[in-house]
Amino acid sequence: MAITAAFSCPASTALAGAWPLEPGRAQLIAKYERTTADQGYDPDAVLVQIDPRRDESLSVFVERGLTPRLTLQAKAGVTRGHDRWVSYSGRGPVEAGLRWAVLRGERSSLAVYLGAGEAGAGRNAGYAAPGQGSLDLEARVLFGRSGVWKGHEVYVDLQVARLKRQGLADETRMDATLGARPARNWLVLAQTYAGQADRSPVRSRWLKSEISIVRSFGDWSVQGGWRDTVSGRETARDQGVVLALWRRL
Repeated sequence: MAITAAFSCPASTALAGAWPLEPGRAQLIAKYERTTADQGYDPDAVLVQIDPRRDESLSVFVERGLTPRLTLQAKAGVTRGHDRWVSYSGRGPVEAGLRWAVLRGERSSLAVYLGAGEAGAGRNAGYAAPGQGSLDLEARVLFGRSGVWKGHEVYVDLQVARLKRQGLADETRMDATLGARPARNWLVLAQTYAGQADRSPVRSRWLKSEISIVRSFGDWSVQGGWRDTVSGRETARDQGVVLALWRRL
């Protein structure tokens, strides 16, 4: 969830958007996420009762501009949670990679990302048990476009990713963000996170929505929002709060 010179804000589940950072500039995002679930989507995508569960994470995402087109990004954190069968706490996933701006203009950008991640102690997939998973390899294509609508700054960010996962099914993910600035220091974000796992005999899939508001204070920004799993198959209906603190360096 970086991202455009016009917005300077994180754009999706990957946190970073298509726009590169200027060389030597950096952005840090500290994010707290807490979700609970007592319902889930069965193999027929019907909402049913499940054993209650809770997952919490505190993560730090950092990106730094290396060249006018190349941006380094990394993420790490801690996590904890429990369900009927197990309680866990420990290190969250660790991720690192490079984002290359293939095309960049005044109002649009197209980028590719290649990275790797090491699974953490928590739930590394919504359909998996805590701790399941190992090394992830990710390839992602990102497109961003900003403009002005009825006198207000707006932008859209679209991303498609393919994950090769050890210890978990490979996944395809699609993320989208629509951002609008109703006032100089305020930003409204509407985001969706969709995905499907290559899993037999039933492929788990999910569609999450998130609405949040961001308030800027110079180089600092604070974010508050709510996330919900609005549809899926073989996955829990996680929902909960998202809080974040951003700092441009």
